[in-house]
This record gives sequence, C-alpha cells and structure tokens, in this order.
Amino acid sequence: MYSLHEGSGLFLLAVLAGLQIATEGRGILPCKPGFSEDAYKVVVPDIIEEGQPLFSVRFDTCGGTGQLQFECSNPSDFWIDSDGVVYAARRIQHSTLPSLLLMIKASDTTTQQQWMTQVNLTPSTHSSQQVQEIPPVMSKDLKEIAFPSRNSHSQLKRMKRDWVIPPINVPENSRGPFPQELVRIRSDHDKNRSLRYSVTGPGADQPPTGIFIIDPISGELSVNKPLDREHISNFHLRAHAVDLNGNQVENPIDIVINVIDMNDNRPEFSHQIWNGTVPEGSKPGTFVMTVTSVDKDDPKTANGMLRYKILSQTPESPTTNMFTINNKTGGIITVAAGLDREKVHQYTLIIQATDMEGNPMYGLSNTATAVIRVTDINDNPPEFTAEMFFGEVPENRVNVIVTNLTVNDKDQPNTPAWNAVYKITGGDSTGRFSVPTDPTTNEGLVTVVKPIDYEAGRTYVLTVEARNEVPLARGIHSPRQSTATVSIRVIDVNESPYFEPNPKLIKLEEGMLAESTLTTFTAQDPDRYMQQNIRYSKLSDPANWLRIDPNTGRITTIAILDRESTFVKNSLYNATFLASDNGVPPASGTGTLQIQLLDINDNAPKVFPQEVEICEKPEPNAINITALDGDLNPNAGPFAFELSHRPSDVRRNWTITRISGDYAQVSLKIGYLESGIYEVPIIITDSGNLPMSNTSYLRVKVCQCDVNGDCTDQQHIMAAGLGTGAIIAILLCIIILLILVLLFVVWMKRRDKERQAKQLLIDPEDDVRDNILKYDEEGGGEEDQDYDLSQLQQPDTLEPDAIKPVGIRRLDERPLHPEPQYPMRSAAPHPGDIGDFINEGLKAADNDPTAPPYDSLLVFDYEGSGSTAGSLSSLNSSSSGGDQDYDYLNDWGPRFRKLADMYGGNDD
Repeated sequence: MYSLHEGSGLFLLAVLAGLQIATEGRGILPCKPGFSEDAYKVVVPDIIEEGQPLFSVRFDTCGGTGQLQFECSNPSDFWIDSDGVVYAARRIQHSTLPSLLLMIKASDTTTQQQWMTQVNLTPSTHSSQQVQEIPPVMSKDLKEIAFPSRNSHSQLKRMKRDWVIPPINVPENSRGPFPQELVRIRSDHDKNRSLRYSVTGPGADQPPTGIFIIDPISGELSVNKPLDREHISNFHLRAHAVDLNGNQVENPIDIVINVIDMNDNRPEFSHQIWNGTVPEGSKPGTFVMTVTSVDKDDPKTANGMLRYKILSQTPESPTTNMFTINNKTGGIITVAAGLDREKVHQYTLIIQATDMEGNPMYGLSNTATAVIRVTDINDNPPEFTAEMFFGEVPENRVNVIVTNLTVNDKDQPNTPAWNAVYKITGGDSTGRFSVPTDPTTNEGLVTVVKPIDYEAGRTYVLTVEARNEVPLARGIHSPRQSTATVSIRVIDVNESPYFEPNPKLIKLEEGMLAESTLTTFTAQDPDRYMQQNIRYSKLSDPANWLRIDPNTGRITTIAILDRESTFVKNSLYNATFLASDNGVPPASGTGTLQIQLLDINDNAPKVFPQEVEICEKPEPNAINITALDGDLNPNAGPFAFELSHRPSDVRRNWTITRISGDYAQVSLKIGYLESGIYEVPIIITDSGNLPMSNTSYLRVKVCQCDVNGDCTDQQHIMAAGLGTGAIIAILLCIIILLILVLLFVVWMKRRDKERQAKQLLIDPEDDVRDNILKYDEEGGGEEDQDYDLSQLQQPDTLEPDAIKPVGIRRLDERPLHPEPQYPMRSAAPHPGDIGDFINEGLKAADNDPTAPPYDSLLVFDYEGSGSTAGSLSSLNSSSSGGDQDYDYLNDWGPRFRKLADMYGGNDD
C-alpha cells in the first residue's frame, strides 16, 4: 500500500487499487452491467474546497445503449457528473470525522434498472496502516500511482474493494520549466523484470497531442506546456504497463487531470454603452435597467464571481447618488427622488465589474458606460402667453383664421405631453368658431366655421382653454394661465341683395296678350346700416316674353305666352332676374320667376299617323288611327272622327269607325280599289270648352298585298321614303366613282409606257465613248510610245466575245447575226448624195432582221472610217486672243505648230 500527501503546491494521493482475484479453474464470466467494485475507499484532504473534483467511479455498460444517471446519497455536500466524477458541492472540513460513507446509485433511464455502490471517504490526516508516506525517489519528491498489486499466493478469493485514484490538479498558465513532472506510475512487477510505461488519451496520443508525456522506463508523467482551463478544463488519460515483449502485465488505470483555474481573464461587458430610460418623478426603488458582464474564468471559483458598482454619475444633480446597482445582478434602480427632465434630461454612469468577488486588491476589473435618459411625463400644463387675444374677420367669410393663440409648455416638444388641445368653453353658443392646433408651432388657430352676420352681431368674446393630449400627472392641476379670452370684431361688408321668395311661382293662363302686368319681383338688401339703391335687370328670358322695370321690379309681357312653346317644360316657364346695389364694391343677386301656364283650348287635333298602307281588297284592309292635340285634358280627347263630305268619292270608297275616345279605324268601303296614293280628309274634333275641329288628310297607299297583308309592288320603295333627291345623290356618287377608276387606268398605262421607254436608254456605265479613261502613268510622252491606233478607229473589227463576256448584253444591243451591208459614205460626198445615202440606209435597216423596232432608239457604235471634216487649220480662232503672242508654241515641237499657226498668224 502507498500513501499520497500534499506538497509543492500539488495535491497527490497514494491510491491502492483493490485486489482482483479470480478463482482458479473458473472460465471467463459473462459481462454484467454494474460498478467496477461493490465498495470504494477514497482518501480525501481534510479541507475540501467547493467545486473541487475528488474521485471517479467506473461503470461498465457492457456495450449497452441506455443512458445512465448518477445520484449520491448526500447531494448537499457532493454531486456527481455524468462521467462518474464526484465534486464537492460546498466547502467541507473532515478533520473531526473518522470516516464518511457515501452511497452512489446508477439508473438506466430506458430500462429503469438501478445499481448501488458505496464509497468510504477517509481524511488524509487519519492514521491508518493502509496509508503511509513514500520516500523520495530519483531525487524528487514525486508521488506515485501504483497499479493494483496481485498476490498469487493468497487465497483465491475476490476482494470487493478497490482504490479510486483521485484526480491530479494542475494549475493553468504555469511558467515551467517544462517538462514539469506530475506523478510517477509504477507497478510491483518492475522489481523482477523490466517494464515499459505509456499513457493514452486526449492530450497524450490523441489531439491535442504532446501535452502530457511519460518516461517509458521510470514512469514519470510530465506536462509539456502551459495549460489553459478556458480551452480544456480536464484531461482523461489511461496508463499502461507492458513488458519488453509488449505483453500487458497490468490492467490499465484511469488518470484524471484537472486544470486548476487561475484569475487570468478580466470581466467583459456584452455592450460598452448601455442605454436605459426612467420616467421623471419616479420614486426611489424604481427599476431602470440591468448591465451584465461575463468572465471566462471558472464561475464556481472566486476567479469568475463578479461584483458591480457605480464609479461616477454625471451630472451630480440634484444629488451625487441618484442611482444604485445590485452588486451581484447588475440591476440599476433609483435611490433618490427629484428626477426632473426639464432640469436634467440624461445621466451618465460609469459601471465597474470586478472578479474575485469584488476584491479590489486581487480582482481584475473592467468598466462600461450606462446612459440613462429621463423620459417626459405631463407634469407641466400649457400656459397662454397672454390673457387676452384680439382678432377681426369680415362677415360672411368661412374657413378664415381670425388670430393665433400661443402657449408655453416645458414638457418635451412634439410629445403628447407637449401637444396642446384647445377648447372653446364660452362665448360661442351657435358653434361659429373652432380652434384647431397647428402641428408645427403648437399654436391655436381661431377659425370661423360658420358665416357671421354683421347685422346680427358686431363683436364676439370667446373663452378658450388649453390642455395636453394626455392628462396631467397625478397631483398636477391646471393653472389660471391655461385659460385665455379672445375678442373678435366683425367687419361689415357690402352684401348681395336677395329675392324673397326665390324662386317665385305664379300661375297664369296661356294666351295672355303683350303689355300685360304679371307680378312685382323685388329684392331685399341685407345691409341695414348702408343707404343703397337696388336696380333690376333681366338675366335670362329664353322666349323673350317678359320685361322688368329697373326701379320697381314690375314684370310685364312683351309677347303672347304659349304653353305649347318649346321653352315651356311641364307647363313651367323659368326666367331669371338680377338685382344690383350701388355699394362699394357693387353687389348683385339673382332671383328666378316660375310661371305656370294654364292650358286653354287653342290647338286643333291632327290625325296620326299621316301616312298608311292598305291592300286593294277589303280584307285585310283596316287601319287604326288616333289624333294628336297640343292641349291638355280636358281640352284634348276624347276625339270625334268623321269623314269629310268632299270630295264625294271619299264617303263612297272609305268608312271610319270609332274604337274608343282616342282611336278610330279606317277601312275600304268597296270591294276593290285600284293601287295608288289617296288623300283621305278626316274631320277631328276635340272635347274642349268651345271645341276645336280640324280637317286632317290621311295619306293612304293602296297596293297589292301578299298573303301576310304586306305590299309587294315597287311603289312600296317610294312610300318607304326613298325620294328623288336621294336617287340623284346615289347617281352622282356612282358617276364620280367611275371617273376615278378611269383616271387610275389611264395613269397606269402611261406609267407602263414610260417604264418601257426608259429600258431602251443606254446605261451610262456601258457607253464607253463618253467615259474618261484614267491612266495612272503617262510615261515619257507620246513620241516615245508605240500605240496601235487602228483598234481605236475601227472597234467593229474586234471579236464580240472579246468585248463582252457571254450572257452580258444590253437590251438594245444587236444579236450576233451576220452583219447587213449598209451603204458606205464617201470621204467627201456631194451634198446632193446625202438624201440618197439616207434612203439606202433606211431600206437596209428595214430588211435587217437584227435591227431594233422602229419606235426604239437606234444605237450606232461605229460611225465609219471617213470624215467630211477638213483640217483644223480651216477654223479661225476668236479675235479675243489676237493681241497675244503665241510664237512660243513653235518651240514645243511639231505637234503644237498648228496651234501656233492658228493663234499666231494673220487675220486672213
């Protein structure tokens, strides 16, 4: 057995693993899930700090997939992690206790199966035969971790106890030197044979590799570099012992290395500037905001325990300590009264966070800024800038601003606590005024919403009260300055005269003669305080029937009133008159006179329809007719229908039968009447008082009819309304259309002839006679060149194929046929022979099959080899150059001597 004690800042424990003895002759037992031992014995320090790892228990799941949950019997002192490591839940001192029994339970959350084991905790200061000091080895006071010993001479009996190796604590950020030895791993078998030690796991042979190394011979486990707890807080290694042949001589043991936290991280605020608000007038204890900071160190140790405090407050008004902060949570609250936004609208606090539970000597600190804005409440009512406001407005004007009411409000502008609302509390019983608020200036705009009459009231005195959109804060009352008086003076203006009543209705019988007086239509002037005269004029009189007196307004007629006029609608005739005063400026008003004309029997009835058709034979030959009368009942129907006595054949050929008061039926009285148009006179009498009669002519067209009673002769077309004028118009249209077609045909033919004539013209590009031949090089002169001029003088001797390629030829070019024999002109023909030459050429052309048509253009490519023109010397030069000397042309050679003779010689 071995012991492990504290020394050199490292907590080392000597752990003896329980002896595992297998029964001889027994085979391999099947795997059963459970703890590695039924009982564990652990040596712990006398003083255990909170959060310190103590030991670990091993549980074999035998490859099961269930999730394990560990529980301990004393959760107030210890807690166990899911990996089986047991930690101290608080600071514990065991110096007075001989031992402590701890029960650990494992539960499978899937199968609900449970397992139990017990752990005996023994203080390291408790004397025991199982714990004794290990002398220094290899000149170093390293503590040893021994593999569980095996005694082959003991009885074949399995021990139900095992030593649990406590974790190894290594401080982070160690300065070395490195490698730094931690513990020594050894086995009892190294006394009689050579062994080799190794460790595996993350930090050794797994990433991050190279942190821990072990001497394979001595078994010294060392750390190779500084550790960072914020990166990796613990390492789980497994130690192995093998012989030189690689055979395992000991079962691997687990080693847990915990990285002890050091205070190497300052608190960090999640925001450098924190913003909060608090209403003004808040009571002490009002919550404002919470600031938080994070420390990367272990929060279970003092290194990560933060404390907050306020370093400064700006401004220090009304007191230096208006706020306080919860040193653990960072919550800021008010501690003093007197927050007034109108005095201090914002506070700036410097907040400090310190770890080590706020220890100013050992803790690390950091600061942040908290900006607290004091929000506005409605603690200041609006106050008018004056007690009395004045304004004036012309009468009869609406939507006019009379005056502006100004107020002062100390609350924050453009907020509901600052926006003013105005209310008229007196002096406006009829509701002629309103006071809306200007959203920009917060002023009250006294506005006229209903017309004001100067004659009804010359002055108005209003009482206006100003409030805010939100009620005043509790305990705040409106002062006297929140109410003002408004005095409004009304200005008299010239108002328009008005007719009363308007419109004015009078009833008269139609037919009233001219110069009859109808009525008097006068207007009233509302300006009682102005002495003005009113004159009248006619503004609208559609039928020009009326006249009005400009002074008295008396209306008389100038024509007979007719109810049947087109200007009368529903027996009403409307006329409009104008009344104007002599004010400054003049004003005028209009009035409408409505005349209801009563009907009299002044219109005789007329037959309707005026044109009808009837068949030659009696059946079917009845026609229904009625009468039209411009008068109204009872001066219209019922009507009396009667055939006239003249001409005599009317009553012989026709008969009329009354159907009702408004309708009658006309039919043939004889068996047959020849086709044609007949005028049938009918006497119609109305039913008015003093009835009126009228002889109307019914135009009847007698025609041949089909079985349906419809006319079938051609005269039906004429009766349908196709008159002589319409037929003449149709004929004129047809003639004009024919002329246009004829002109279009003539124009098309003329355009075709012009196109054919243009095709016979010579293409300027093909006519080489008029083209300019350009030569890029002139050589040394004509005397030095030897040209064959015969080709130019007789182009007809060239082969046609040499002139143009096959298939390229003008339309007027002769085809390739044997050339006819045209007469040749002599070199100097007699003038009398010219006629014979022309006649002979004409005959040859007429007999030439290759010649173009007579009406086409004849093209001559070659004019002959001879010329009747003499020498150029026979031409006399103009006398305009006689005074010049051309003798120098003789010096230019024989080619210019002719020019010298022509221009330099005498006149003869």
